[in-house]
Amino acid sequence: MSNERDSKRFESVYSKKMRAGKRRTYFFDVRRTKGEDYYLTLTESTKNFNGGYERHKIFLYKEDFNRFIQSLEETIHHIKTELMPQYDYDEFARRQEEFEARNGAEEDRERPVMDGTEGLPNPNIGTVTPVAATVKASKPLEEEDDMSW
Repeated sequence: MSNERDSKRFESVYSKKMRAGKRRTYFFDVRRTKGEDYYLTLTESTKNFNGGYERHKIFLYKEDFNRFIQSLEETIHHIKTELMPQYDYDEFARRQEEFEARNGAEEDRERPVMDGTEGLPNPNIGTVTPVAATVKASKPLEEEDDMSW
């Protein structure tokens, strides 16, 4: 009985998966605490060359949400405006769209594509447009292109 209750407590009540190239995937999972509170688990999963996976987790609690978002926005803004203002950050969205279109990412096309900035006050972080709406005619990625930026 206790194991059943514990497994329910740790299962996700909401989950979002974001692929980042061939070898890396991010998972955003909302989980429930024993006291009916919620927290966010950010997981980076990287495929090893031997076929296994390496995972890294961050647990983010409600009292840190606003400061975390603010710090993340400030850091990204600093990179985009001070360190690398000339860089085309939309290149990553285009490359990911091409990668998903080429590999037939069926499950991602069934759900709306979200860039993680919905509801955030700063839209300058960047946006991702749904694959179906913007598959552009461009040079296809070469097989040896590394999608793990």
